[in-house]
Amino acid sequence: MKNIFLITKREYLTQVKKKSFVILTLLAPILMIGFGALIAFMFKANESSSTFNVIDKSGIFVGQLKNDKNIKYVFVPQENERALTETLKDMTGIEGLLVIPELRNNNFDELEKGSKLLINKKIGFDTKLSVIADLSRIIKKEKIKTLGISESQIKDLDKNFELYTKNIVDEKSTDNDLSFGVKSGLSMVLMYAVFMFIIIYGVRVMRSVLEEKNNRVVEIIISSVKPFELMMGKILGVTLVALTQFSIWITMAVLGAITLNTGFSAMQNQIPGGEQSAEMIQKFDFKQMAGEVSHILLDMNFPLIIFVFIVFFLLGYIFYSSMYAAIGSAVDNETETQQFTLFAIIPLMLGMYGSFTIMNNPEGPLGFWLSIIPFTSPVAMIARIPFGVPLWEIALSMILLIVSTLLMIYIAAKVYRVGILMYGNKASMKELWKWIRS
Repeated sequence: MKNIFLITKREYLTQVKKKSFVILTLLAPILMIGFGALIAFMFKANESSSTFNVIDKSGIFVGQLKNDKNIKYVFVPQENERALTETLKDMTGIEGLLVIPELRNNNFDELEKGSKLLINKKIGFDTKLSVIADLSRIIKKEKIKTLGISESQIKDLDKNFELYTKNIVDEKSTDNDLSFGVKSGLSMVLMYAVFMFIIIYGVRVMRSVLEEKNNRVVEIIISSVKPFELMMGKILGVTLVALTQFSIWITMAVLGAITLNTGFSAMQNQIPGGEQSAEMIQKFDFKQMAGEVSHILLDMNFPLIIFVFIVFFLLGYIFYSSMYAAIGSAVDNETETQQFTLFAIIPLMLGMYGSFTIMNNPEGPLGFWLSIIPFTSPVAMIARIPFGVPLWEIALSMILLIVSTLLMIYIAAKVYRVGILMYGNKASMKELWKWIRS
């Protein structure tokens, strides 16, 4: 244990003292926010505004087609239709001519078939959909008038049926849409965090092993420590590095959330979209929504969720990091690692993508087996836990994962012991099997 502690300390200090670690740890959240802002800017930059001349022979669209920031409607007399059609291709500043025929005998189907949009350049698909939506909205109002039905009656007919559900086994459980959304969101966050943690830092363990092997430093190190102690020290050292990074990111996220929350009221009037957007946000009761979300979260068994998250998080990481360490010791360069890393990535991806079905049916057979099988349980069990999992299933999954982790450490140590000193011999599955049996 003393040697493992010393190697863990060395690995940890070596990683955190690097300038790249400090820079990436501090800049990663900023870069993520900046990347999101860049994507939003790219979508915004690709938006275009269009102006259409409108000839409304029906007379029902005049004054009802409203302009917005992307589309402007300019109504012109019917007498100009021929001239506008002939000169449209040479016009600048006008992207098209919308011609709406007469409405005869309230035949809206004929009006729709006779309507046409002439354009002099390619327009965006969103622009076309917006024009269709504007026309459909007005036609719907006219149809309602001809039927003698008020808009309030239409809204009443469109109301969804709300079914109250109550869990008689777990009286604290809430099954409304908001509760499902909160639990699904928490499930995805926890699941994705574990998935990314294992992939990113497992690969870091593999590269660290491979780097020391290529530098021949490992030959000096194992003269004073056992290969198993070196492997476990590296795994635990990288674990502490990851926890340090996560702690800094969580602290930055909390401070950022507090800062944004403090300045949110002052920013409301400056939100893109003008007063209408600010008024809509003010009408939305954030306090009530926050209160309902908090109530749902408090009703969950958080001590159990935290315990399961930490246990499966650490066991899953050690399980796969041992596999990555074995891969790093068995090859001579990163190119050769690709044929073996699939054995670690594919089970994790099956667990993650399979867990999306868990949100629809947490107690289904797929969710059960994914959370029991050790290769997928570190991801699947964490995805299930916000929805509630029987204690016997948690215990069974945990026991199987502990046994499998110890077995994986044993197998990885056997491969590591031989592979760390092997050079120029391309490892194969047959060769690895020999190392494990030796």
